[in-house]
Amino acid sequence: MKLTNIKRTGLCAGIVLSLCSLGAYAAEEHAEEALKHAKAAAKADDAKEIVEHAEKAKAHAKTADEHLDAGITSLDSAITHGKQGHADMAKKAAEEAVTHLKAAE
Repeated sequence: MKLTNIKRTGLCAGIVLSLCSLGAYAAEEHAEEALKHAKAAAKADDAKEIVEHAEKAKAHAKTADEHLDAGITSLDSAITHGKQGHADMAKKAAEEAVTHLKAAE
């Protein structure tokens, strides 16, 4: 079976969007875990326990933050492609941004 450029583009876009959706789910979990550990740190009375939960919260928050950064990058790409008149590419970048920004909520 010979793949045309359109089929290759569609296949690649499908793979990228699938991976983005998996990443978005992971980031949402990280945001929830960060909040859970931050609350536990705030309620703890023992300094060692506070540090333990705060470190876990920070690690999860950094992962969620990476999705916010990825969302901003995707928005920049959407703007660049839109200004160049590449509507399809701009739309795909905007869709990726939505996925990442939802994950960062």
